[in-house]
Amino acid sequence: MFKKILLLCLLLLFSGCNSKAPITNRDQFIIISQSQELALGEQSYEEVLKKSKVIKNTKDAKRVKTIGKNIARVANIPSYKWEFNLIENKSKNAFCLPGGKVAVYTGILDIAKNDDQLATVISHEIAHALARHGAERMSSGLVTQSVQFIGNIILSSNHSHLLSSFNMAYGLGSTYGVMLPYGRLQENEADEIGVHLMYKAGYNIHEALKFWENMSKGEKEQNEFFSTHPSSKTRIDNIKRVIKEIENEEKRLGKLYNNEILGKKIH
Repeated sequence: MFKKILLLCLLLLFSGCNSKAPITNRDQFIIISQSQELALGEQSYEEVLKKSKVIKNTKDAKRVKTIGKNIARVANIPSYKWEFNLIENKSKNAFCLPGGKVAVYTGILDIAKNDDQLATVISHEIAHALARHGAERMSSGLVTQSVQFIGNIILSSNHSHLLSSFNMAYGLGSTYGVMLPYGRLQENEADEIGVHLMYKAGYNIHEALKFWENMSKGEKEQNEFFSTHPSSKTRIDNIKRVIKEIENEEKRLGKLYNNEILGKKIH
């Protein structure tokens, strides 16, 4: 029985490692089908909207929809049924569920001082959906649970007195050694993909830095080891790197373009 379960986990592992995140090209482990993911996103979004006060036809609501559509256009995922809503909530937050279901809380408008900074928020959330981070977390959770299940079977048969210690150690290890670092990786990746989306949509990518600087004001910096999110310094440094890469690519392409024009003039 143990061998069969182990073989199943290995099959899931290798069958799931066939996805790559956009822009970063990071290998991903995903065993949740996209149809399942989209259905969950649709259902969850409907439930959120039913329980929330959705703001419609105001200047800010229209800003959210306009900026969202601009980002969605360059994301170019025809299978997504994009929706953008502004929700009355003091939390400085936003989210995007699978399938392009975006919600922005009014609290974030105090931080996002202009359209470029609001584009930073929306592009970051859209990036999570494009990279299928939710399905990736679910897949990782399923494997983590399966491994713990196998460990419990083995210990129950031969070393039941170690069962409690194993579960405690495994829980801490998987949380701080796998899930939290995984969360921080996805956040940094969403920042990177988001800046590229902003750039393609024509927004000022330098405003992404200002937005995260605004977010960090007045907040006590926590040790990111205990968090699903990277520190503000880590985020800002990461975004600076991405902006520099984009600007270097702009210069390279501009040089190639100018050389091509010059070559045509010479001949």
